[in-house]
Amino acid sequence: MSDVKEYIQRRAARDAGFAEDYYEGYADFKIGVILRQAREAAGLTQEEVARKLRTKKSAISRIENHADDVRLSTLRRYADAVGANLQIKLAKS
Repeated sequence: MSDVKEYIQRRAARDAGFAEDYYEGYADFKIGVILRQAREAAGLTQEEVARKLRTKKSAISRIENHADDVRLSTLRRYADAVGANLQIKLAKS
């Protein structure tokens, strides 16, 4: 296990606030990465996706880099723009 992972585990074990914030932030980051990977797999640039969504490239960048407050309707439109199917799964943590 890496030093970073060990640190996160130790800190999360003794600080519930850190654990909650870390895992929430990681989930947001992960969503952005998934969106970017879907766009790249479709062979599209941020500019091209922005045109399809009738928005600006900066909005697409914000969605991919700060996915903490993205509406479900926006995720659906983004998925359509990159030729993907949006699926949402709830799982026990």
